Amino acid sequence: MTIAVYCASSDEIDAKYFKAAERLGQLMAERGITMVNGAGRVGLMGAASNASLCNGGRVVGVIPGFMVEYGWNHPGLSETIQTPDIQSRQAKMAEISDAAIALPGGVGTLAELSEVITWKQLGIYHKPIVIINTDGYWDELLLYFERASREHFMRRQNAIVWDVASTPEEAIDIILSSKHH
Repeated sequence: MTIAVYCASSDEIDAKYFKAAERLGQLMAERGITMVNGAGRVGLMGAASNASLCNGGRVVGVIPGFMVEYGWNHPGLSETIQTPDIQSRQAKMAEISDAAIALPGGVGTLAELSEVITWKQLGIYHKPIVIINTDGYWDELLLYFERASREHFMRRQNAIVWDVASTPEEAIDIILSSKHH
């Protein structure tokens, strides 16, 4: 099994978010699940990758060539796939994974999460999506989704195409028990 993990590349965030990213990486490695991420070497992305690798896991990074030129890529991943641009990166990550998990992150993470949710609503992505809501980080986004559904910007059935987990353990359990698995 392979899971795409979307998350922050910032190093200037609270330790609680790093703990969750590291735990997710550790759990994935322990359960033999390959992690696919954006190949970043810092932030939650780097922390999740390092935790997986340190526990014998496999991490595949997908990164646009220009980011490699800037030196943003993690040099120690199991495999790195270069793409021509951000859009190709997102498509490749979705294609080669069996599910998607979003840890806390900024607008890049939000863009990735929004894209797979949109694809699932359109019926072109049929895989589990789990939002890990560490310490309520995504609460306002979830309220937005609720309002979008309530006010008919999103159909009610499309407002349930993702699951929400409080912990990495819960996220992995949701995916492993998913009927889509």
